[in-house]
Amino acid sequence: MHMPYDTLPRIAQDTALFLDFDGTLVELAARPEAVVIPPTLTSTLAALYGQLGGALALVSGRRLSDLDAFLAPLQLPAAVEHGGQRRNAEGLLISSPATDLRAALQAAEGLLQRHPALQLERKNLALSLHYRHAPDLEGLCLQVMGEAVASSPGLQLMHGKCVVDLKPTGVSKGTAIAAFMDEAPFAGRVPVFAGDDVTDEDGFEQVLRMGGHAIKVGPGPTLAKHRCDSVAQLAQWLLSARAPSRESGPERRHA
Repeated sequence: MHMPYDTLPRIAQDTALFLDFDGTLVELAARPEAVVIPPTLTSTLAALYGQLGGALALVSGRRLSDLDAFLAPLQLPAAVEHGGQRRNAEGLLISSPATDLRAALQAAEGLLQRHPALQLERKNLALSLHYRHAPDLEGLCLQVMGEAVASSPGLQLMHGKCVVDLKPTGVSKGTAIAAFMDEAPFAGRVPVFAGDDVTDEDGFEQVLRMGGHAIKVGPGPTLAKHRCDSVAQLAQWLLSARAPSRESGPERRHA
């Protein structure tokens, strides 16, 4: 019987699998901390990690501590803060040089004082200003944070789904995927990246450049050649690739 995910690329033994988190593995929530983890997600990721010999990584704008908390006790290789930090397959944390966030933080906090519906998510090397509860403030958030970036060398602005992200220049989800693909166990494999937002397009471009496959979750223009309608449909695709006999994963593998 034909299934909605049948047109997506097959997860094979030579796949290097890269997955965004919000809007891809979990539904977007009103607040970043309020996401709901599907009951089978952690076990599915652990099983696929084992099947692929460890060649599975999360590629997210989140902080690493957030991902680990949501998926505990699972700890996967991950690129976080839009490529600003990366935990490789050996558990080594690799960070971009620290950025000066003072002007950006001051600008964001000034906006929050005037508009309490906004939410500021501070990270190690980056920050995110969410306006999901105040969509009419999109233009103001972009203007104010754009001005802050203009006076903050080393910072770059990204505009996602109801969020303005500030991250270090020179890094992206694409550069993070490229770095993984230079290392074991990812090297020599076919990269597959699934994401939902414009902030994932750098990753899509990178995997396509390397002869891999890009999967866009949900609507919107994209470089990806494959499209998946929903988080639930992507979950079925992942579940369909899971071998029931392989249950082992990297639980508490990394410090």
